[in-house]
Amino acid sequence: MAWLCHSHLPRRRRAARVARCCCDADVIVLDWRLPTISGIDLLPELRQRGVTLPVVFLTSHPELVNEELAFERGALDFVDKTRGVEILASRLRLVSASGKLEAHPQPEDRIVYGELALGPAIHRAYWNDVDIGLTAGEYDIVHFLVSSVGIYRTYREIYDVQHYEGFAAGHGELGFQTNVRSTIKRIRRKFCKIDPTFSEIQTLPALGYRWRGRIGRGGLVACQAQES
Repeated sequence: MAWLCHSHLPRRRRAARVARCCCDADVIVLDWRLPTISGIDLLPELRQRGVTLPVVFLTSHPELVNEELAFERGALDFVDKTRGVEILASRLRLVSASGKLEAHPQPEDRIVYGELALGPAIHRAYWNDVDIGLTAGEYDIVHFLVSSVGIYRTYREIYDVQHYEGFAAGHGELGFQTNVRSTIKRIRRKFCKIDPTFSEIQTLPALGYRWRGRIGRGGLVACQAQES
């Protein structure tokens, strides 16, 4: 894994320099704020130069709007600096393994729940054998919901899975609920891109979210769920 820092270079030259150095890297780690260009603006420049390596944002600005924008522009993960080095290293290993899997597909152990298959070793999820493209945090949430199928999980429980127990963000004491709703919407959109009829994540505002299904012969069988 290569770490690149060319903050002293002008904007155009830095994008070109990083692009040239990426041949020896597995993952690109971008800070949200760089001296002469923001990481979120550097990302599309790298893509324009043909750099296709997975990108992870490491930031001290974990606001929801920043996270949404990072994922919209193609980042695979968004890590708050307060999580610490161990969490960052773990997330980078997952992203790196994910990229290598795409380049060199290998057989993997999957846990199958009806149309859904989970690959815990590399944090990948598949719907009808199509990779959904979840980030590590999104995968953790889906796995958490599926592991307790039919049971509503609170906003706080889901937020703790997404970040860590006691983590606080957003506005006010219940600001984290907005973050959870936004993340669930993003997860649903990814499923619906593969299957427009997907409706397995059910909501009750007073309770939270659940993965709705029934256990049948051959494992979990998806059921239609009402959205709210």
